Amino acid sequence: MRLGILGGTFDPIHYGHLRIAEEACEELGLEKVLLVPGALPPHKVKREISPFRDRFAMAGLAAEGSPVLEASDLEGRREGFSYSIDTLRELHGIYGPGLEPFFIIGIDAFLEIRTWKSYKELFQEANFAVIKRPGFPDEGLGPRLLSMDLGFKPAGENNRYESPLLGRSVIYKELTLFSISSTRIRELVAAGRSIRFLVPEPVRLYIKEKGLYLNGRT
Repeated sequence: MRLGILGGTFDPIHYGHLRIAEEACEELGLEKVLLVPGALPPHKVKREISPFRDRFAMAGLAAEGSPVLEASDLEGRREGFSYSIDTLRELHGIYGPGLEPFFIIGIDAFLEIRTWKSYKELFQEANFAVIKRPGFPDEGLGPRLLSMDLGFKPAGENNRYESPLLGRSVIYKELTLFSISSTRIRELVAAGRSIRFLVPEPVRLYIKEKGLYLNGRT
């Protein structure tokens, strides 16, 4: 099974996240993309985040608009920090040896992957789909990847790297990016302004019903 994994804080999830997931599914020939909210993201400890139950509920509501997206509560069922390596290992246990996972990540986050727990082992557990972002030159990926000493080398296809040692690929993709941020959405809600057309309507209604972000937390 070719499975995409898109993790994030999703506080809240918005159309930018959803478009990346949907487009990656088509571009990579995936059967499904899991939207995985982090219960306690280790890189977000400096600010308060909404309860996991709310972020997972919003991801589930957003996923209902697509036949290939599915929200996952894997990280909410574990204690402690939400580490990607633990999620990938758990997914292998769930889906078995036929799983071919693709970890979807922005180039900005990828360039900091050395700070992640067991970062080299991530490449043993999954292929990577790295998404281009404005302000990050294309030539940044290759040197960073080659310096990890994991056997990755440029493949015949442009912006593709393969490691015969690991049997894994890293693919650099240009997808449609929306200039939307969860921070801006929270700011708008706190200011009493509309977030219509930034998030799916069920997500907007959920935020309104639960009174999320009204305390000015951004």
